[in-house]
Amino acid sequence: MTSDADDALSWEGDNDRAARPTKEPALPRGWKAVGKGSDVVGRIEDDGTIASSPADAAEDASDGDEDAPQGLSTPMLLFVGVIGGIYLLYTVGWISAAAKLGPNVLIAGVPSGWGVSLWAAAAAPVLWFIASWALTRRTAGWIRVCALLAGALLLIPWPFVMTGVAA
Repeated sequence: MTSDADDALSWEGDNDRAARPTKEPALPRGWKAVGKGSDVVGRIEDDGTIASSPADAAEDASDGDEDAPQGLSTPMLLFVGVIGGIYLLYTVGWISAAAKLGPNVLIAGVPSGWGVSLWAAAAAPVLWFIASWALTRRTAGWIRVCALLAGALLLIPWPFVMTGVAA
């Protein structure tokens, strides 16, 4: 008879592993086996049968799993969120500066050069964020960080910062 301590560390039927039939390793559609022994892993078809050879998985290569973009890490996601918020504040600052410093943006119904430049400055943070996001999509993370930080330094709404636009 076993003691209570031995019973606490085992389940009923733990010693019956040899009596169980071995199952062929298989993964559902959409999953990919990697590492040692992955070449013997089959695939579970929609009807419940198991495709036994990995040669059947050749059609899965056309799904484009290798070309799928990787997700952002948590620190990168936080950085992009914070820098996106900064760019949004820059846009608000430039719009505020354009509204206060350039109230006469239209001269005889035609936009003046001053008004166009103020509104272009207001659109610059949004355009910089979109451009740096799109152009650094397949590059290293530090390149994206540098591009976003460069924009944060270059696009500071100086009229808003220096004067507070208190006109």
